[in-house]
Amino acid sequence: MRFISKLFAPIVFFIAYRLFRSSIKQGSLQKHTFVMKLFRFCADNGYARALSVYGHLLHFKGDGVQNRIQGGIYLQQAAEKGDAKAQYQMGRIFESGYEHYFQPDLEKALSFYLQAAEQGHQLAVKRVVDVFQQGELGQQVSVEKAEYWGLKQPQM
Repeated sequence: MRFISKLFAPIVFFIAYRLFRSSIKQGSLQKHTFVMKLFRFCADNGYARALSVYGHLLHFKGDGVQNRIQGGIYLQQAAEKGDAKAQYQMGRIFESGYEHYFQPDLEKALSFYLQAAEQGHQLAVKRVVDVFQQGELGQQVSVEKAEYWGLKQPQM
């Protein structure tokens, strides 16, 4: 049964995400509850994109500390599966810490920022440039590393 659930998770996520973004019954508590249950089903079956979206919703928009911590856990799982958005968010979470569950850890923060930056996540690239220009997150100022990452930023 678990195999079938994992197999259907991407399809269920596609439907849930379309419902989430649609204007049908916008603001409806029933729609919100249903979509969140679908997201949770997909996240609990290990689908990385669902882990990222559901984790983001819980951590940044959820009610109460427990929901926000659970959102962080989902985000961390998505980040470990290679999701760039989740990696950037985990960098932010570990940089400042959150409650008792996510203690500030500058090494982990930098690691997640670098992983996201390597995938081209622009906010992560900007943060990494700042880290090496300013000597933040326990790093020495490094003009070479700042220039390297600066070349990965889009030119305006």
